[in-house]
Amino acid sequence: MIEQIRQPFTNLQLELLKLYSLNLSEEELILVRDMLAKFFADRATAHADRAWDEKGLDANTLLKKHRRTPYQRKTA
Repeated sequence: MIEQIRQPFTNLQLELLKLYSLNLSEEELILVRDMLAKFFADRATAHADRAWDEKGLDANTLLKKHRRTPYQRKTA
């Protein structure tokens, strides 16, 4: 039986490994870090926006909803 070899890295990890061969300045490193952060923040925002649209939510409706956890009163 042939055993399948599993790639230990994801496609993102492989791309980032390619960057390791570059000797970036501190300024360039900060720019790359900021670009990655912006990419993932934009992606999370898009997912959240899509979820809001699918559920028909808006800020006013959400602020009016009672979201507290009800507490059970202990009876003696």
